[in-house]
Amino acid sequence: MSALESLKLTTAKKPTHIPAVVFRRNKLSSKLWEQIQLAKSHIDGTPFVVTKFKSVKDKETGLRRQVEIPKRIREWWFKNDAGKVCVSIKYGSQLIELAKGKHSVECDTAQGLIKALETIKSAVEQGELDAQIATASVNLRKGFGK
Repeated sequence: MSALESLKLTTAKKPTHIPAVVFRRNKLSSKLWEQIQLAKSHIDGTPFVVTKFKSVKDKETGLRRQVEIPKRIREWWFKNDAGKVCVSIKYGSQLIELAKGKHSVECDTAQGLIKALETIKSAVEQGELDAQIATASVNLRKGFGK
């Protein structure tokens, strides 16, 4: 018996492109992951740094090179008038409406904030907020067309 005979072989191919809805879902999911890690680092008192690459031109040689720099991540949460932590979900600069007229989730503690972010992340991955993400995407693109 050969090694390949023990595997289940199929004729499936990798798709050439990702549907727009799945792309938006993955984009928001990765941003939510960053917010969860940022909240956990605030609780632990440790820094959370995500790096990105930036192309810079060397003044002496004139050549372009890639430099790794820290990415600035802004917190999506804030304290309301009652002193509780509220978190609003953003797609780009657009706020996502979680329910009719409601844009934020109120949390009692920092652990509650992490739990709320994880719940929203799982809802995004399951496609529960696809309509809201599509609306935010359309509104975001309108700003670039001016």
